[in-house]
Amino acid sequence: MGTIQPEGSFPWWGARYAVGLSVLTGALALLTVMGLVGSWGETFPRWVPLLAGRRVPPLAAIVPAILGGLALVALWDTMPLAWFGLFGFHDVAFTNGWWKLLANVCITPVMLWGPIVLALTYAYHRRRRPA
Repeated sequence: MGTIQPEGSFPWWGARYAVGLSVLTGALALLTVMGLVGSWGETFPRWVPLLAGRRVPPLAAIVPAILGGLALVALWDTMPLAWFGLFGFHDVAFTNGWWKLLANVCITPVMLWGPIVLALTYAYHRRRRPA
């Protein structure tokens, strides 16, 4: 049986989880930009063993980008349903309306991540398709 924590306290792994999640999302955002906008989507970087300098097959970037973009849309774009309690989605409890407003304002930009990835994927596809 685990230890009982006082109401409102963070578990011992909470801070590590938050930092790890921040690092992971930052790395995925960088990978998205470098892969779909930067040079990594054209040719493999020099540091990739056996593939360095070779041309990247377009589907090797397009398929994961589409799957990732759709996963982000499914994950984050349901947030307004939770805010308004629609279709069985529920928001977490806040101590007052100002904290809820602050949380909603802070989380709203992440809802654009999925559609932006899908738009970048479409632009990448148009850029890399045969003439």
